[in-house]
Amino acid sequence: MELDFSRLFDTLPGLVWTAFPDGRADFVNRRWCDYTGLSADEARGDGWRAAIHPDDRPLLVERWGGFTRSGEASELEARMRRADGAWRWFLFRFSPYADETGQIIRWCGVNTDIEDRKRAEDAVAGLERRARLRAEALLAAEKRLLERVAVAAPLAQVLEDLCRTVETHASDCLCSILSIDPDGKRFRHGAGPSLPPAYNDMLDGLVMDYKFGPCGMAANWKTQVIAADIATDPRWAQSIWPGLVLEHGLKACWSTPILSGDDQVIGVFALYRREAASPTPLEQDLTRQFAHIASIAIERAQHDASLRQSNGRKAAILNSALDCIITIDQAGAITEFNPAAERTFGYLREAVLGKPLAETIIPPALRDPHRQGLARYLATGEDVVLGRRIELVAMRADGSEFPVELAITRNPEDGSPSFTGFLRDITDRRKAEAQLGELRSDLAHMARVTSLGALTASIAHEVNQPLSGIITNASACLRMLAADPPNIGGAADTARRTLRDGDRAADIVRRLRQLFTKQDGALEAVDLNEAARDVIALSSGDLQRRRTVLQTAFAEDLPPIAGDRVQLQQVILNLLLNAADAMAGVEDRPRRLAVRTALDAGDRVRLTVQDAGVGFAPDTAARLFEAFYTTKAEGMGIGLSVSRSIIESHGGRLSAEPNPDGPGASFVIDLPRQAA
Repeated sequence: MELDFSRLFDTLPGLVWTAFPDGRADFVNRRWCDYTGLSADEARGDGWRAAIHPDDRPLLVERWGGFTRSGEASELEARMRRADGAWRWFLFRFSPYADETGQIIRWCGVNTDIEDRKRAEDAVAGLERRARLRAEALLAAEKRLLERVAVAAPLAQVLEDLCRTVETHASDCLCSILSIDPDGKRFRHGAGPSLPPAYNDMLDGLVMDYKFGPCGMAANWKTQVIAADIATDPRWAQSIWPGLVLEHGLKACWSTPILSGDDQVIGVFALYRREAASPTPLEQDLTRQFAHIASIAIERAQHDASLRQSNGRKAAILNSALDCIITIDQAGAITEFNPAAERTFGYLREAVLGKPLAETIIPPALRDPHRQGLARYLATGEDVVLGRRIELVAMRADGSEFPVELAITRNPEDGSPSFTGFLRDITDRRKAEAQLGELRSDLAHMARVTSLGALTASIAHEVNQPLSGIITNASACLRMLAADPPNIGGAADTARRTLRDGDRAADIVRRLRQLFTKQDGALEAVDLNEAARDVIALSSGDLQRRRTVLQTAFAEDLPPIAGDRVQLQQVILNLLLNAADAMAGVEDRPRRLAVRTALDAGDRVRLTVQDAGVGFAPDTAARLFEAFYTTKAEGMGIGLSVSRSIIESHGGRLSAEPNPDGPGASFVIDLPRQAA
């Protein structure tokens, strides 16, 4: 039975062995003996260790002892000596054999030759190691190139370094990089350190034509173009390009477009070979990796050139601007101060850069509001003045203050906020406005006097009536006092009537003096109903003489408005006289003149003067308020223009429109009520 068991193990295709529970060899088959050159007796016990490589033996023995103690099946690797002295790797697989009580009585194992597998693994590991080293080298090269781009190294140097890096890792390849003119029509030589100089010179300035080789085609079609054999490629058979390239000993060209971040072609990355060939996967990987780096380098160079050009334009604008341009950072420190600001404020640019704006050009009274406003914006984004034109006071270097117009904008930059202020000295404008105001006041006074001149007959009639009453009553009073006995009661009544007529005459004179007096406007609470009644009282005689039927409708509880009473009465008087003039030729209908007041929605007060006169054509409505435009034969054309100016200075609006239900026109004064 034992002989049959040995024969069975001898026929197995492997080095089979058994061992006692303590790990000592009990049996090895014939294949084991044939391979190692040891006999079965020599292998028994610990003799088998002689077939194990000395470098592997200690660890193998140690681990084998551990498994025999734990009773676990496992496997180990070690080199075994062949009978001819050669060492080969083997895989030792083993498991315990136990009786029915679970007691291990033998270990059974088989050793399998894995030398070929180990060599394959070593080869793969070598390839992986070389690939890792190449990747690390490429990564280091990429890092070096990007660092040079980041510090704005000259583009030509960066591209030449890039080309040499590619040529180091792609043997027998010659690298070239072409950029493209801003107009997108011609190539410019970027780098080609290993190409013949005459060939590089030929490419510089070359028209970007897709018919002229793979570079032109790649740039125009935005795709990689491979010319594996330039001499036989039919795409350029009719072009002079193959001859020019072959003349320099170049037989293959692989061109890849260099694309910008927004997918625009900004150059071409090309690899040449002196033998006909197609790119390997490694060369394609290099092309993709370094074409991308070339894109970063070219875009950075273009951005820097654009920035230099932009800074040049900015400097030209700052230096030639007529207005002051001042820039501050988020701390309120001055970072830009143009020549106009130097002239206006009396500081040199170098003297104020870095200084707080608040302490340089802002008057002391406005410094705290400035600081608080800047802090509030930075903390909350609350925008009070940005993008708006405001007028305030600034301070020169000598401490003098002057009015300025200011517009502030936040600069559209990433990072910390900064702001630019555009300031204009408006001292001359303020003087001109003051002079214009005086002229307007003179013009308004002239218009007022002119309007009152038209009421001369009416005013004389109004004044004559109380004066006649005074004379009559005075004569009667004298007669009553001269009677015997004197009529004291009748004389007293007559004296009271004399006083009444005197008050009436004085009231008329007071109204005239108010309208004739030239004085600066003064805001006060004005009852529009009362103002209109005073004007009507002055002009009633003239209106009656013109056979004008006056109708009034004054709203009750009309709120007061804030304004200049005399100026507002001037406007009402002008509208009444214009209405009467417009009805002067009307004979076929009543000359009806209506004056109404009302409180509009939105707390605005409205006064309407409506006539039944000749009206006006709709196409002339826009011109009614133009200065010196008139429809009257003897008019000056300033009344309505001055009236609109007065109403607009009160925050109101003066408008005109034809009557919707009959002849004539309506002029409407719309004013805000006085704030509570």
